[in-house]
Amino acid sequence: MEQKPTNQQRVDEVIGRLCCLDDMRHVCPSRKGEGEPLLSNHSVRRIVDLARQLMFPGFYTESVENDSVLRSMMTLASRELYTLLVSQITAGLCFDTSNCEASMTAIHEEAHESAIQFIEALPSIRHILDTDIDATYLGDPAAVSTHEVIACYPGVRATMSFRIAHQLLKLNVPIVPRMITEQAHADTGIDIHPAAQIAEGFVIDHGTGVVIGATAIIGKNVKIYQGVTLGAKSFVTDDSNNPVKGIPRHPIIGDNVVIYSNSTILGRVTIGENAVIGGNLWVTRDVAAGEKLIQARADNFRSSIENDPWPCAL
Repeated sequence: MEQKPTNQQRVDEVIGRLCCLDDMRHVCPSRKGEGEPLLSNHSVRRIVDLARQLMFPGFYTESVENDSVLRSMMTLASRELYTLLVSQITAGLCFDTSNCEASMTAIHEEAHESAIQFIEALPSIRHILDTDIDATYLGDPAAVSTHEVIACYPGVRATMSFRIAHQLLKLNVPIVPRMITEQAHADTGIDIHPAAQIAEGFVIDHGTGVVIGATAIIGKNVKIYQGVTLGAKSFVTDDSNNPVKGIPRHPIIGDNVVIYSNSTILGRVTIGENAVIGGNLWVTRDVAAGEKLIQARADNFRSSIENDPWPCAL
């Protein structure tokens, strides 16, 4: 009589199948078994923490007694940041199927260069974040100080992660930027794609439920409230009915625009500078500079909808 396999033997058989490299479809074939670093959510989160510490010392680090101690702490933080960046950028490049034929030497060289270029960009990232912080403080009567804004506001936290991720994306780092913004999304409820283009003085007030798509372009001194979506209206598909990637499909928001809570703006429409979009609107058309959109009054809604099926989407 054939002996029944033990539970451990059954588990071992499953592990063997799961470890079979030939079945790992989503790993570059040329990278299997080379011992390259793996993407790590923990390491990526640490990268964001270290970048914030370096840009805003005292807010995300333990208090320090003097400048020399601060400099020593920041030196150590920058070294750790560099090491983690090299590791995670290398992992991202290895997981990118477009790099399957690249040598590990070339990938390591690219990772080291991207890591140092990112660190060199920290002062300029802080400069634009300073404009976001100032705009948030000045625009919120409940804000006690810019210190409170930095330490507490989820909109600023999500914007910091976005600015960090966007810089890595500009350096052609794959996967890691999206990991950063999705971690911020999980933490704050604010979903900003790292490829979006957002100018200085950006404010997200409250923020829960905000969505900003990959090809959105946002001008200077724009303020948006909770629940706002800057999304795509529809997708161009290929012969296999899959969405074509890389096509501009999200809104362009001009300078000094305010978008109030729970409004949805879809498609490659342009919201002109100084426009105001009221709350709970569905906008799929261009809005002129200086125009103010508000919901139709209840007593006018019936007559409006007879002439325009989208009376609030002007």
